[in-house]
Amino acid sequence: MAAHAEPARAAGYTADEMMTVAASRALQGRTTCFVGIGLPSAAANLARATHSPQLVLIYESGTIGTKPDWLPLSIGDGVLAETADSVVSVPGIFNYWLQPGRIDVGFLGAAQIDKFGNINTTVIGADYAEPKTRLPGAGGAPEIAASCREVIVVTRQTRRSFVDRVDFVTSVGFGSGRGDRARLGLTGAGPQKVITDRGILEPDQRTCELMLTGLYPGVSPADARANTGWELNVADTLNTIPPPTAAELTALRGLGVGR
Repeated sequence: MAAHAEPARAAGYTADEMMTVAASRALQGRTTCFVGIGLPSAAANLARATHSPQLVLIYESGTIGTKPDWLPLSIGDGVLAETADSVVSVPGIFNYWLQPGRIDVGFLGAAQIDKFGNINTTVIGADYAEPKTRLPGAGGAPEIAASCREVIVVTRQTRRSFVDRVDFVTSVGFGSGRGDRARLGLTGAGPQKVITDRGILEPDQRTCELMLTGLYPGVSPADARANTGWELNVADTLNTIPPPTAAELTALRGLGVGR
């Protein structure tokens, strides 16, 4: 399979839908989730609409317990405040809720991610002053990556986005390996899952390097390796992730995804 090729898809659902459903399932049993816009928002709202109706969704604009009927366009979308249990100040969200470790999981996206789970959403290219591409920037992602009890990253997997080392560290994963988070004073456990349109990666407990632990139907380890910019290790026990159910697809499309 060529490195740029689209991941395999089964009849009835797309690769993006498979990824979003897999990400939503990762929220089972969680209480609070700090949500990023885009794919993380789709997955978090799907979780609340299906298996985890009690899940409290928090956005960095200050909305707590929001229940949108459709996916918000940004953290400033009015539907977030209109459907929230409470709206607090942005400093309040970060100083009281996030930084003391009160939030179970942070859901983040990435333009680039490296083998130690470091995220880049700032610039593509080695020269910060004159990059190839200037990206939207950090937002609240560095604090989410630092302080949530754990982080889940949701992003499409290609050689361009899965690199050996990110061009710029916007949000720290495991730095250069095991022990870096503690040395930097970061209180959260860091990225515990990276969910892509090909499968799921998790950190090796010895090295903190991301390794392949699960694949979607129709995707092989060779497919995942061909779309990764480092030598991707594969777990001894590789899980096959079940496809979306009809109920999951109906709920996801009801949020406005895939239409």
